Amino acid sequence: MVMLPLTRKIALLAAILLPVAVPNTVCAALPTEVNGQALPSLATMLEKVTPAVVNIATEGHQPVSDSLMSDPFFKRFFGDSPQGGGQINGTGSGVIIHAQRGHILTNAHVIESADVIHVTLKDGRKYQAEVVGIDPRADLAVLQIPAEHLTAMRFGDSDRLRVGDFVVAIGNPYSIGQTVTSGIISALHRNPGISEYENFIQTDAPINLGNSGGPLVNLQGELIGINTAILGDQGGGNLGIGFAVPINTAAGVITQIVQFGKVERGQLGVEVQDMDAAMARDFGMKNNAGAIINQVIAGSPAEKAGIQTGDVITRLNSKNVGNAVDVKNMIGDLRVGAEVHMTILRAGRPRNVTVVTEPPEGGRSAAPTPKGNMQSAANQPYWEKGLH
Repeated sequence: MVMLPLTRKIALLAAILLPVAVPNTVCAALPTEVNGQALPSLATMLEKVTPAVVNIATEGHQPVSDSLMSDPFFKRFFGDSPQGGGQINGTGSGVIIHAQRGHILTNAHVIESADVIHVTLKDGRKYQAEVVGIDPRADLAVLQIPAEHLTAMRFGDSDRLRVGDFVVAIGNPYSIGQTVTSGIISALHRNPGISEYENFIQTDAPINLGNSGGPLVNLQGELIGINTAILGDQGGGNLGIGFAVPINTAAGVITQIVQFGKVERGQLGVEVQDMDAAMARDFGMKNNAGAIINQVIAGSPAEKAGIQTGDVITRLNSKNVGNAVDVKNMIGDLRVGAEVHMTILRAGRPRNVTVVTEPPEGGRSAAPTPKGNMQSAANQPYWEKGLH
């Protein structure tokens, strides 16, 4: 064993016990800028838009089915005439789209079977909401609360979105309170079979149970979609695949609900299917974009306009048609009596045709009277007025 001098022992002990001097660059906080540029943050944008996001809580009853009523076990406990049904409570999110009117946009499934709808604002104020109108086919609803000093969210243009754009989802997941998540647009024009009219934005911004009805916003703080559904695991957890209704799709629904209290879609009277590569070659087309008409309903607006089976729809109201779903969604945005300007290919030659939509049952319906002092939204949507 080697004996160290006392002074050497003291030096070693000091090296073990005394703190080691570290350069200031290591101990300092995270940098606030890189190469003279401030680090990006969403905080400023979110401070402006999050007051427009609300939490929604519902109270309702689940109706008792006839099959359950005939079950002997059920009758043993509840008798022949049970009162009401099972109590159901739900939660979701919404976004204020008109501050002066107190209008809130959310999903129809958020308020489904609700007897009472409670809305909580970010500042803690609580109100009982009334339903302005519902469109289950697009899974959208407009609510109204009697509140003042509200902040509404400005609308963006979902037609200009690109895969890879950064987005933020805001809502009330699992009822824990307002939460913000971020991601990118993963895909556009998705049709996963969730609702009848689909043209979803797909995003990997984490969306969970309770986010339904909340806004999807761009980095300018503009509303570009309504978070509607997710593909999740068995426990309902997020897998990075969420879907939102594009705001341009929702805009037509909102306009009809606010003006008329409901959505009344017109029809052309055609059945369409996607083009494939073989069909495109047969029609002399360079690609398989478009939708081929495989049936024209007798007496329909399409038949009256001279449209024939085998015609290929390539454009509707100045928008390109990629497939059959595009036709369904574009027509689904239009009210009864709307003009549809179509470009079709017949025998390889383009033709322009104008069709006026009619009710699904045929014939014409009387034009309803707009509610309140609402003006036609054809030129100036109501949400452009008095947003903040």
